[in-house]
Amino acid sequence: MPHMYDAGLERNAANYTSLSPLTFIERAAAVYPERLAIVHGSLRRNWAETYARCRQLASALSKAGIGLGDTVAVMLPNTPPMVEAHFGVPMTGAVLNSLNTRLDPESIAFMLDHGEAKVVIVDREFSGVMEKALALTSRKPLVVDVDDPEYTGAGERIGTIEYDAFVAGGDAGYDWQLPADEWQAICLNYTSGTTGNPKGVVYHHRGALLNAVSNILEWDLPKHPVYLWTLPMFHCNGWCFPWTIAARAGVNVCLRRVDAATILGLIREHKVTHYCGAPIVHSLLLAAPQELKAGINHQVKAMVAGAAPPASMIEGMEKMGFDITHVYGLTEVYGPASVCVKHESWNETDIGERARLNARQGVRYHLQQGITVMDPDTMQPVPADGETMGEIMFRGNITMKGYLKNEKATQEAFAGGWFHTGDLAVMNPDGYVKIKDRSKDIIISGGENISSIEVEDVLYRHPAIMAAAVVAKPDAKWGETPCAFVEVKPGAEVLAEDIIAHCKQHLAGFKVPRAVVFGELPKTSTGKIQKFALRQQVKSTEALK
Repeated sequence: MPHMYDAGLERNAANYTSLSPLTFIERAAAVYPERLAIVHGSLRRNWAETYARCRQLASALSKAGIGLGDTVAVMLPNTPPMVEAHFGVPMTGAVLNSLNTRLDPESIAFMLDHGEAKVVIVDREFSGVMEKALALTSRKPLVVDVDDPEYTGAGERIGTIEYDAFVAGGDAGYDWQLPADEWQAICLNYTSGTTGNPKGVVYHHRGALLNAVSNILEWDLPKHPVYLWTLPMFHCNGWCFPWTIAARAGVNVCLRRVDAATILGLIREHKVTHYCGAPIVHSLLLAAPQELKAGINHQVKAMVAGAAPPASMIEGMEKMGFDITHVYGLTEVYGPASVCVKHESWNETDIGERARLNARQGVRYHLQQGITVMDPDTMQPVPADGETMGEIMFRGNITMKGYLKNEKATQEAFAGGWFHTGDLAVMNPDGYVKIKDRSKDIIISGGENISSIEVEDVLYRHPAIMAAAVVAKPDAKWGETPCAFVEVKPGAEVLAEDIIAHCKQHLAGFKVPRAVVFGELPKTSTGKIQKFALRQQVKSTEALK
């Protein structure tokens, strides 16, 4: 029976609106129409122009028959059309599927089929892969070519119309509507699919808005930030930053590919204030020649996700005037959904202790309900002793709807009312989560569990190492032992014996790598080290002996 606070107090158009990040660009254009929104080469667009372009794109898609629940796939670098797609596609009620530009044709073909793409927007740089993918699919989507004037490499147009001409056919006054239900899908992102086919992670409007706002809160993001797109927008929709930057009416400084000289040049030229990236991006900047860093005299804030930032990275970035915030998350939680919140008292500690504190995955994002570490069998929280391992789990609004066309995987992921990450961690007494490893990355040597992340943390302390990864190598006596793969900094010289001796100073004997392999580490397009490839390499090396 309704109580007095319900009677006659129903939702209506005056007091309730579905949450959607699409409202951010509408406000930016209304309040700051003349402020700069996009920088790409010689191109400059303000927020009024950018909003009009997004509405034109939405109108053109609508004229092409795209509407509620349809999928529009894009294979684009971090260029203006990619920014526009994050608004124009969902303005029609359609779902944006941003494809990883580094994938092979077979993977792309699977995604186009599985997601039932009706339109594909593809940059000329990736037309060769897309053409092969389209030949493998059963679908016949409308293909729109993006011929970016900043791209001078190879690649042919494969579509029936060029993007600018397609957009020009739309109406800049298109009357788009907010979703009737904020649970409506806004994006589709595919997981890496290192084992079997990738899973399609579905985001909703509510979660996209809430994570975009959380980004502002975690970073104390001011009005009009200048944001450099080092993080691919195809990766968890750029951690929701296309919508975050619109909410603050900031500047999107576009970047086709990660290159230290280009990044540092853009930071200097445009006074970039913020950027995000995997640890390898920050390592590239640290390793760049000093002359490339000259003239950057302002404060730059950077978000890093993936491996924890080692002491050398934090110290090096501080010397450059860069402040690092460590975040953690997965595709299933819209990118980052926890943050290592820093405390002023940490500034009084030495660099080693600060690195230890900053290496933790931290606490929940403002608008996420919770992050915890549980025993996945009992679904009970582990003691907050910094020692007992369990699985990191999330719950709240910044969690996916589920996996597209995969009810079984969805139910497994949400078992017990929490999202299961598969990451093993401990809970510290202060409530900060610290990852110990992925469940598949724990090395069991002679019955002892070894955290590959713990060994990697030590490797990163070596001044010659730029990137490192540790995997299990088969061993006749111990079952498996740690094998270190290392990528050294340009110009550095170091021997395997030196690295092993360094590890012995900081690790118990059974945790020290028995083998060290030098060379460039295989990485994903977002800079994450591909451990599965290293595990395969170790097994194949063993097999040849």
